[in-house]
Amino acid sequence: MRTVGVEEELLLVDPETGEPRALSAAVLARASRRGTEEDVFEKELHNQMLEFNTHPQSGMGELGAEIVRIRGEAARHARETGCAVAALATSPLPVRPSVSMNRRYQWMAEQYGIATREQLVCGCHVHVSVDSDEEGVGVVDRIRPWLSVLTALSANSPFWQGGETDYSSYRSRVWQRWPSAGPTELFGSADRYHQRVADMVATGTILDEGMVYFDARLSARYPTVEVRVADVCLHADTAVLIATLVRGLVETAARDREAGREPLDHSVSLLRLAGWRAARSGLTEDLLHPRTMRRTPAETVVRALLEHVEDALADSGDLERARASCAELLRQGNGSRIQREVWERTGSLREVVTTCVRLTQA
Repeated sequence: MRTVGVEEELLLVDPETGEPRALSAAVLARASRRGTEEDVFEKELHNQMLEFNTHPQSGMGELGAEIVRIRGEAARHARETGCAVAALATSPLPVRPSVSMNRRYQWMAEQYGIATREQLVCGCHVHVSVDSDEEGVGVVDRIRPWLSVLTALSANSPFWQGGETDYSSYRSRVWQRWPSAGPTELFGSADRYHQRVADMVATGTILDEGMVYFDARLSARYPTVEVRVADVCLHADTAVLIATLVRGLVETAARDREAGREPLDHSVSLLRLAGWRAARSGLTEDLLHPRTMRRTPAETVVRALLEHVEDALADSGDLERARASCAELLRQGNGSRIQREVWERTGSLREVVTTCVRLTQA
């Protein structure tokens, strides 16, 4: 059974006004003094963000329980420092983000200017174990067309700087401003992958391998494939669904590689269009079908993803839960839809944030 770990980025907000608060240092200090979280919390690019990492888990029930537990710990530490945590991929309310004071982040601010200053976005990254770099690159090559569906499922960022964006995942559009972000061409081997990364670092445009922000990449720290296309999910159950589907994609791709089945050779141009369509539409309009790259109803595309990973999910015991979770998302809506429903009902972005603070712990 492949292990799975999740990194989540949370927004720190004022519990009354809903405005982001630059209190990550205080929250991290509080967590450090408590000394019970085994260093699961980390500083992020902006002082209005808090990141945590789960441990590698084999069971999705255990992974979900850990996400809920750590979200609860984050909320407690935030409350003790005068703020709250919200699983929001962008801030609905206007904010002037402040960049954390360390050498790496200051280099990024100097190098990329406004693109860094505006990167107050919160994602969900999923790590799945692989046996080798060769297997990992074979997986990266084969999961490319399906990643946009994960963006649509997780979409949780319809508002930006106090206004409606008309996107379901505006976070993913802001993220694309990094020069190394986005989909990749087929690599074919670990040697070609590592040479491409080395060539990118050698340009001096990025600082190191950790700044290779491919949609899916070999982790620089762990023996995993890391998938980076999802918004942070409003509900912990949705984060578990995304992790479940990513593990299913990785296992399916590894089996296809072992069987000699070649990856779909879609161009990066088409993959970018699929990512844009998923960000724009979420689950409310058509997506691009991963096999045909033609507009198809979102429900049909989600069903195609489930069928693609069906054997892997059945073998891990996750199939029925994944089906039920996808059906619930299609019926009730993802985080983006929930945020819009609160806005339509109340006309208050403050109320959007305070509702999401509550649902982050639900």
